Amino acid sequence: MVILGIDPGYAIIGYGIIDTSKSNMVVDYGAITTPKDNSLPVRLEAIDASLKFLFDKYKPDVVAIEELFYFKNQKTIIQVAQARGVIVLACQKYCGNIYEYTPLQIKQALTGQGRAEKAQVQYMVKAILNLNEIPKPDDTADALAVAICHSQTSPSLNQNKV
Repeated sequence: MVILGIDPGYAIIGYGIIDTSKSNMVVDYGAITTPKDNSLPVRLEAIDASLKFLFDKYKPDVVAIEELFYFKNQKTIIQVAQARGVIVLACQKYCGNIYEYTPLQIKQALTGQGRAEKAQVQYMVKAILNLNEIPKPDDTADALAVAICHSQTSPSLNQNKV
């Protein structure tokens, strides 16, 4: 099963694609970025187009998205929420099989501790996926963490595990 993990945002959207049929082999990861000089509608359109490209190229079976749990910067929360709406809509249009996870659930799945530090999660992403280094930017590592979380917690993927 090919899982697309997404860490939503509007300036940087992290994505990570893993294939569970190949022991969580990393297929691709990176970040969609939108220029800060562009208007929000132009940025949202670019996010949709970039996601369509990823869906066309990798044809994921499922999408795992990090939920907005708590946001510190009150100035940008509306833009992030609007971008997340575009991301969810694109995922529904191009895949239709969407799962959402809170940061607590993701940390718990990767480290066994729901209050783990970001560095611990990043280390586990590197270790679980046998990567040479922690993916950068952080949004990319977060997206891979969401994909791993789904691969480890989805009942349909774990029905044969002891």
